[in-house]
Amino acid sequence: MSRITTVLFDFDGTIMDTNDLILKSWKNTFRVLRGEEVSDDVILPTLGEPLELTMEKFFPEVPLQKCLDTYRSWHHDNFVQLIKMFPGMMQLLEELKARGYRMGLVTSRLKYTTMLGVEKYDLGRFFDYILTADDTDKHKPDPAPILITLEKMGADPAEAIMVGDTLLDLGCARNAGVPSVLVDWTIAVPEEKKNEADYVIKKAEDLLEILK
Repeated sequence: MSRITTVLFDFDGTIMDTNDLILKSWKNTFRVLRGEEVSDDVILPTLGEPLELTMEKFFPEVPLQKCLDTYRSWHHDNFVQLIKMFPGMMQLLEELKARGYRMGLVTSRLKYTTMLGVEKYDLGRFFDYILTADDTDKHKPDPAPILITLEKMGADPAEAIMVGDTLLDLGCARNAGVPSVLVDWTIAVPEEKKNEADYVIKKAEDLLEILK
């Protein structure tokens, strides 16, 4: 691996613990639209997908805008109070910044709620560029989100690494020719699939060892 100068991060499930929020938002949507209770196992395989794509798979019989409004209403009302950073992530971002690494955020979340999370924890000071679902019509595992972010940052893909929590993150990195790091606190990747990542970190600070 070349010397890494640029670290890209996914948002949900990687830096920010939005797992409970997302699961509860989906369960409320199923309850409202179908009067149905669903288990986490129904929802987990879709984590990291653009919301519209998942809605069309789950509710093909319901107008898309109604699905989106139902999900987003509950999600937005509960977003700020239910999100929290994963242990060690703030310290990792501070250390990477202190060591001179450039950082980007690459997420399939819409800009509005992404920035609510960024602002809650003052994360904007760490990132040279933040790419959201509003910034591209091509989404993970397509390489475009990573390649666009690196281009905006003026960064070389050969000197970048991607940290994420889903198979979509790993696929995006692989397709962009960038090494991938999977966070072991993921709830979206089963144990037998974790070997699809180039690296797996059990704690946030473990990333510093990989970067050496």
